[in-house]
Amino acid sequence: MLCEEAVKRFRQGYNCAQSVLLTMFRHWKGKSRLIPRIATGFGGGIGRCGSVCGALAGGVMAIGVKHGIDNPSPEERLKCYELSKKLYEEFENKHESVFCKHLIGYDLSNPDDLGKARSAKVFEEKCPTFIETVMETLLDIT
Repeated sequence: MLCEEAVKRFRQGYNCAQSVLLTMFRHWKGKSRLIPRIATGFGGGIGRCGSVCGALAGGVMAIGVKHGIDNPSPEERLKCYELSKKLYEEFENKHESVFCKHLIGYDLSNPDDLGKARSAKVFEEKCPTFIETVMETLLDIT
């Protein structure tokens, strides 16, 4: 159900990072004007640069919301690191990459490739799968 909710948000116009973070945040009954705003720049692998998948970045932010710390204690942040690593590895194992441009096969920083990606409907066909992977993993590990 939550996976579908995250994909629905994506189809409504939120980017992949916002969709994951907002869905998990609301699931945990969080309230903040920063969510989903803080995740906006992570879409398209950070501002369409093709780096780390936005859905994965949104998942790491969600882990931080639930398990992050408010102090500079290296020991206390280990739980957040462990869960973030688990999410990262699960995603990479399932999709063979964590990088947006490898996952979708287009360089979104290039206007021609962005147009080709839109024409090929990669956002409609591929990105929901990445969102679902992150959501399923988050629900399993958090």
